[in-house]
Amino acid sequence: MFAQATPAMQTIAAALIDGDHHTVDELTQTALEEGIEALEIMDDGLIAAMGIVGIKFRENFIFVPEVLACARAMKAGMAHVEPILSDSGIEPVGTVIMGTVKGDLHDIGKNLCIMMLRGAGFVVHDLGVDTSDDEFIEAFEEYEAPILGMSALLTTTMPNMGKTIDAFIDEDLREEVKIMVGGAPVTQTFADDMGADGYGKDALECVALAKQFLEEPDEEW
Repeated sequence: MFAQATPAMQTIAAALIDGDHHTVDELTQTALEEGIEALEIMDDGLIAAMGIVGIKFRENFIFVPEVLACARAMKAGMAHVEPILSDSGIEPVGTVIMGTVKGDLHDIGKNLCIMMLRGAGFVVHDLGVDTSDDEFIEAFEEYEAPILGMSALLTTTMPNMGKTIDAFIDEDLREEVKIMVGGAPVTQTFADDMGADGYGKDALECVALAKQFLEEPDEEW
């Protein structure tokens, strides 16, 4: 993945994969001072590295603590890059709303998905945990995000995914948003029964699903 990247980008990527946020912070700042474009740093350094982190996590070479360290490193680099990209008018890949459903206070899986989505170039609005139907709808109307993700870790809170989807139907908003669901107890069958547009078993599938939604024909995102 790094074969065509410059040595500077390879160094940034390696530090991120190691979860070394201090080094990523310093190297990103140095690269910008040396005139390297912010977009190159994001694409060839940070995003490329986070993609490898996701693969290593999926293949069980690393685990949640290591991924969180890498996510922290990603955030350190993006803190330098994002303001420059915003000022230059570069558009994000897409916008996603994420939240853990009502009654559920678990967020590690959701946070991993958010970090991977941001690493892939998405703007993500995190609604946190214990998110009600109304909060999901209000966020959708505020941010006009075409994609919404819901997470649940408890079997007792899983039905709230369906209730949220029903709330979007009641407000005549269902056709305007793609809804994806995930979480340890969630399955493809459950997602289908709840009326979700997609299900991802891990953070990599979450990102792939979000990209798939954006690429679907005849959709005006």
